Amino acid sequence: MSATQVIVDAELEAPPVVASPPRLRRFHPGVILSGLIVAFLIVAAVLPSWVTSRDPLAIDISHSLQPPSLSHLLGTDQSGRDLYARIVYGARLSLLIGIGATALSMTIAIAFGVVAGLSGRLVDGAINRFIEVLFSFPVLLLALLFVTVFGPSATTEIVAVGIGTAPGYARMVRGQVLAVRGSGYVEAANALGHSYLRVVRRHILPNAMRPLVVVVTLGVGQSIVWASGMSFLGLGVAPPSPEWGALLDAGRNYVTGAWWLEVLPGVAIVAFAMSVTSIGRYVRQRLEGGLRDDR
Repeated sequence: MSATQVIVDAELEAPPVVASPPRLRRFHPGVILSGLIVAFLIVAAVLPSWVTSRDPLAIDISHSLQPPSLSHLLGTDQSGRDLYARIVYGARLSLLIGIGATALSMTIAIAFGVVAGLSGRLVDGAINRFIEVLFSFPVLLLALLFVTVFGPSATTEIVAVGIGTAPGYARMVRGQVLAVRGSGYVEAANALGHSYLRVVRRHILPNAMRPLVVVVTLGVGQSIVWASGMSFLGLGVAPPSPEWGALLDAGRNYVTGAWWLEVLPGVAIVAFAMSVTSIGRYVRQRLEGGLRDDR
């Protein structure tokens, strides 16, 4: 038997090679937990009666300042109001402030960033100087200004946080527009004779705005933290509103005797901020090509 025949017979007798199925992308436990927390708070904001049957404004002096127990999962405040119910009902206003402030800041940032990135040196320089002026006004200083003029309210928090966080996003948008504007595919589109408006609409804006999907998720959590800090300092929604920052403000006088009034609303704020940050990072990794395998 020839050597060629031996090789052929060996190939025929060898078992067929079966391609292994593609490895499924899996969520990290932290992402799953973050998604559950965000989902719960969204349900609490939209349909609070689904997650609690108590009235967040019902006063019961006989049960004031009770620690967490089976009858009151997160305890009660100085007026006997159930803290769990107040946190649940406060999710709507807190998320509304966070989303509203992020929407306002991103609108301002996109307007200034796109114009600066697509314009010449004169307009770009003028917008950059204006952004630097906005950078010199901290969020809390803007809050003091708006509270003095318009009074403390949710609208004041949205405007103050939105304007205060817009300059950083505007710089980011401008950088993205400039990077995409100088890319090879934009140069190729220009060489093919496409009109300026078509290049901007079909190539520059879609690719420059793509990273903002992640920035929006991170911005909501950041805005809620800023708004809560304003309310804690008395610059936001005033008690007896169940907004999370207002709960912190109302509970700071009872830190030593009723720790749950200060700690548990803070835990809700931190949990939501960390959850949306984790989800935002996961979305960024997927946009960049998928999650990396654990080593």
